[in-house]
Amino acid sequence: MSARRIFAQPARYAAIAPYLWMVLFFLLPFGFVLKISLSQTAIALPPYTPVFDPAAGWQGLKDFLTGLSFDNYKLLVSDSLYAVSYLRSLVIAALSTLLLLLIGYPIAYGMARAPRGAQPILVMAVFLPFLTAFLIRIYAWVNILQRDGLLNDALMALHVIGEPLIWLSTDTAVVIGIVYSYLPFMVLPLYASLEKLDETLLEAAADLGCPAWKAFWLITVPLSVPGVVAGALLCFIPIVGEFVIPDLLGGSQALMIGQTLWTEFFSNKDWPAASAVAVALLAILLIPITLYQIMQMRALEGR
Repeated sequence: MSARRIFAQPARYAAIAPYLWMVLFFLLPFGFVLKISLSQTAIALPPYTPVFDPAAGWQGLKDFLTGLSFDNYKLLVSDSLYAVSYLRSLVIAALSTLLLLLIGYPIAYGMARAPRGAQPILVMAVFLPFLTAFLIRIYAWVNILQRDGLLNDALMALHVIGEPLIWLSTDTAVVIGIVYSYLPFMVLPLYASLEKLDETLLEAAADLGCPAWKAFWLITVPLSVPGVVAGALLCFIPIVGEFVIPDLLGGSQALMIGQTLWTEFFSNKDWPAASAVAVALLAILLIPITLYQIMQMRALEGR
């Protein structure tokens, strides 16, 4: 038996592992959530109907399928609460992602242009603060943003404001907390893309008389687009469903979709409605992922 045949079988099993992981930990749980979203709320355990009973046989399966409906999805369309929550989540996620890009790109560019020996230290400097507990860092922002907190004290000491401003329970506080929490997820993909940049291209542009700023826009920025897209997706997708940061730093007047989902599931005990909210959220987030896949395929075809 050749060495190729000896190693071929384990390689096939290794190739199956990612698909098995997706089936067990994504498709199967999603199937349960999708089923619950087609059910109706009931005062029972579990708190929804219908529930499939294999012992009932074929008639039980028919009754189970007959009891499923799209009423919860009709509720999402008819009730403005859900539409406002989705829209607010998308707006805050888009604004936060844009700010993360504007802040993260210069940081990643400076890291990529730093001496080779200093780059690992800079990467750790970006990532190390985020190894501490997430809740502790968010609660720290509660103290910073409160009326007599550090931010107002600093602004008043610099004579930027004359009296303390209200930061907590506002969209501004939510965006600040999100940008702070997700910054490494923007910086690291950008750094990985900029670090691979062939500097001879910039040298050639300089030799041909191209100004540094023009070379940056015509060479560096286009070549870093994969990092920009990857960082934007890594930030935008989880921000849309963010719950902890809006709950601690935001107000209760206008909820993001993560807070709405939590309210339906835990406060209202309406599992079918909460499941419908989750399924609709996944469908919305599939749009940027699909667009990214199309861009990747076109880029490969262009090569």
